[in-house]
Amino acid sequence: MRALTYTENGGPEVLHVAAVPEPHAGPGRIRVKVAAAGVNPIDWKIIGGFMPGSEAPTQATVPGFDAAGVVDEVGDGVAGVAVGDDVFGLGTGTQAELAVLTAWAPKPASLDWSVAAAAPSALETSERVLRLVGAQPGQILFVAGGAGGVGAVLVQLAVARGLTVVASAGADNQGYLTEIRAIPVLYGDGLVERVRAAAPGGVDVVVDVAGKTPAADLFALAPSHDKVISIANFDLAAEGGLVTGGNPAEQHPVEALAEGVDLLRENKIVIKVQTFPLDRAAEAYATSLSGHVRGKLVLLP
Repeated sequence: MRALTYTENGGPEVLHVAAVPEPHAGPGRIRVKVAAAGVNPIDWKIIGGFMPGSEAPTQATVPGFDAAGVVDEVGDGVAGVAVGDDVFGLGTGTQAELAVLTAWAPKPASLDWSVAAAAPSALETSERVLRLVGAQPGQILFVAGGAGGVGAVLVQLAVARGLTVVASAGADNQGYLTEIRAIPVLYGDGLVERVRAAAPGGVDVVVDVAGKTPAADLFALAPSHDKVISIANFDLAAEGGLVTGGNPAEQHPVEALAEGVDLLRENKIVIKVQTFPLDRAAEAYATSLSGHVRGKLVLLP
């Protein structure tokens, strides 16, 4: 099968489309013919060797964790899904013509393939951070980086759960934040004052998804350091903040996808996507690396 691959650590220049052996669905897994595959910042961080255990591979490796497609193989012990079903979910090596998924949900018929492929990691991450930081309906949440792939889904999930959301982004994305029902503020110098003006009663919970806001600003906005959580700045832990990454014990992907199905079907979560053919994957990765993405990036094998 054709797949995006890399054989060494580096930037987009190390990515190549190549023929690789087909994967197969083991026990508790399904395989899909991939219609679309998401690109996330974690992908280039792994390819670049920036994550623990992401040293240069010993053989051609296929990146990617998000996919949407048609089931073409069902592993032993799997119930509730059959060959021919449309699904979206999480797995490994998804940026290929075929991929094995470990967690999935039925794709709503009204949902575009590219949007379905953009959703899984963002839904899982958003559910996880809100749960770990103890966000509750009626609270005020500040999201540092609300216009990106995870940030925009996090904003909409929080609003759907009954939170009021203040979110930061650049000038070009202020209107987009309003579209997804956040109170927009500009990032940069003076952020703390702008958030306090937007939420005069104070903020209950702070979530950092971009890693660019100074820790001092995040802590200044929260009622206590343990009400700040980041998926991008792991140094916060040294000051009493919460951090979360790829620890499987913290992840509830099946529950996150199940909640997301209804919200996506009801348009309570709307995801903007930019699509690229697999042969232009390096361009998609370069866009992700730029840090100026509105919504999600998706590859079409």
